[in-house]
Amino acid sequence: MYRHRTTCAVLTGFLLAALCVASASSLRAEALLLVDVESGKVLHAEDAARAWHPASVTKLMTLYTTLRAVKEGRVKLDSPLKVSALALAQKPTKMGFKVGTVVTVDNAIKMMMVKSANDMAVVLAEGVGGSVDGFAAMMNANAQRLGMVQSNFVNPNGLPDDRQIMSARDLAILARALIHEFPEYDDYWHLHSIRFGKRVIANYNKLLDLYPGADGMKTGFICASGFNLVATATRNGRRLVAVVLGSPSASVRTFHAARLLEEGFNQQPGFNLLPTGQQTVDQLVPVSAPPPDLHEDSCGAHRKRPAAEDEEVSADDMGPDNPLASVLQALRAPPSKPKPSDVLTEQTGAIPPVDVFVGLKKPETAAEIAAQEASLVVPKSTLAKKKVGKKKEGEAVASKESSGEATAEAKPKPKPKKAKSAKTATNSAASTRVPGICSGC
Repeated sequence: MYRHRTTCAVLTGFLLAALCVASASSLRAEALLLVDVESGKVLHAEDAARAWHPASVTKLMTLYTTLRAVKEGRVKLDSPLKVSALALAQKPTKMGFKVGTVVTVDNAIKMMMVKSANDMAVVLAEGVGGSVDGFAAMMNANAQRLGMVQSNFVNPNGLPDDRQIMSARDLAILARALIHEFPEYDDYWHLHSIRFGKRVIANYNKLLDLYPGADGMKTGFICASGFNLVATATRNGRRLVAVVLGSPSASVRTFHAARLLEEGFNQQPGFNLLPTGQQTVDQLVPVSAPPPDLHEDSCGAHRKRPAAEDEEVSADDMGPDNPLASVLQALRAPPSKPKPSDVLTEQTGAIPPVDVFVGLKKPETAAEIAAQEASLVVPKSTLAKKKVGKKKEGEAVASKESSGEATAEAKPKPKPKKAKSAKTATNSAASTRVPGICSGC
């Protein structure tokens, strides 16, 4: 980030100091863009006009295409859609509803935007476009109309496909289009969490909880792309959109987006605004280069644990030499100690989750709630008695968010010499995820 920069703006305490050191030492391929939503003026750009694998930020175009269909009267938010075999077959992350389960357009959108559910993206695609291919054609037509000249879509969820590309430039154009064309649906891209039955699912966009004024939009991750984020925030009536593509972890992309937004709002003199007199985002000249493949960087054997979209914003993921680690540790300090920064701090813990459900109406009775649970597919593996953590030799660990790829080979665990204690067995059982809601976790 901000490679070999000699100047860094002053940003609230030592948070920026740490970020400045990181910017001088980092050589990883990343694309960065900061744009004023109202005017479209570019405040900062690095590799912003280079093609990239978008991963789940693809779903912003899925949302846009669906909302256009709603606006044009071709579908309604309460229209019933059915889960197909193709939708169920999508790789995680997904809701995991049985074939034939009915979901409204509204609920499918909420699950797609918060859980980043790949199956719900396909449900929307088939319901709106008739098929995935038909919907992809609609996505491409919308991209062409909006001037997104570096975008090509073949699926609605961003699962790995070399043909699926976007750029930071195009993502900023799309973000502005969503905000300007569909202000009445603004809630869709800044839901903090959803609740299905008794289960609460938090949004992967941690800025919604950590950054003052954050109000959208979407995260993404596959091994080839690295960790991506399109983020918007509003202060004093001014709204900015930051695009970060190719970060090495969820933690890093969160801080990179926060730094872009913070310096954009503060307009510090050292922020290195473009020397072109603030050109607009559509004026950025596309770069003719293939998208980078970050598979080894993102999912190579060097990682301490498999890359995953829903990983916590954690110092442990960033290495002992990364100065951002000390910032994160400081943010975790006991309340009695002074906070090192008010840039990233818990903002929205009291916001209640939004209820989602299958069927046409919210379940109220015990029988209706039980029917909701019955809509989930229970993998066969959960029906057999297996030792927790046991894997076949050479089996790879899948990433949690829309990767559909292997991330890093799981290291075989040595056979225990003694039987597990009752406490260990209890902890293992408690850590097992509920099937369907978090497939691949």
